[in-house]
Amino acid sequence: MDPVGIAAVASVLVAGVAVGLWRRRTDGRLRPAGPVVPAGMVDDAALEQTGRVSEDVEIERLDPALLERLGVEPGRVTMLQFSTAFCAPCRAVRRVSAEVAALLPEVRHVEVDAESHLDEVRVLNIWRTPTLLILDADGRVTRRATGIPAKPHLIAALAASGVTGSPR
Repeated sequence: MDPVGIAAVASVLVAGVAVGLWRRRTDGRLRPAGPVVPAGMVDDAALEQTGRVSEDVEIERLDPALLERLGVEPGRVTMLQFSTAFCAPCRAVRRVSAEVAALLPEVRHVEVDAESHLDEVRVLNIWRTPTLLILDADGRVTRRATGIPAKPHLIAALAASGVTGSPR
C-alpha cells in the first residue's frame, strides 16, 4: 500500500467525521441573533479576532417594508422560516413550527420560499435552508436556527422573546 494514499484517505475520513460532528452539534440550535449587518458594514478587525460580530450591539429593528414583503404582520411574534422546494428538513421544521403556533396563539408561523425572495435572503444573511428566525413584536430578530429545532427549545426561545402563552 502507498503511504501517501493511506494518508490522503485518513485525512479525508477525519475531516468528514469532524464536519459531521460539528453539524450534529449546531443544527437546530436556537442561538441569540446579533444585528443584521449589511455586507461591507462589519468591523473587519473585530470579526477577524473573534470570528463574530460583537454581541453588545443593540439588535436593530428590521425594515418594515422588508417584513411586509415576507408576509410578517407588525405587532406579532413571528417564526419566519426560509425554505426551498426540495428541502426535506424544511418539512419537519414546518410541522414543528405549526404545532408550536397552534399551542401559542400569539405566535404566527410564516414560511417563505428562499428562491423567490433572494434580495431579502441576502439582507438577512440566510445561507442555507431551513433557517428559522424568531421576530419579536417590534420586528427584531431575537433567535436564529439552521436545521430542525426541537419543539421544547423552540417554545423556550419564544418565551425568551416575550411570549406568555396567554390568548390574545
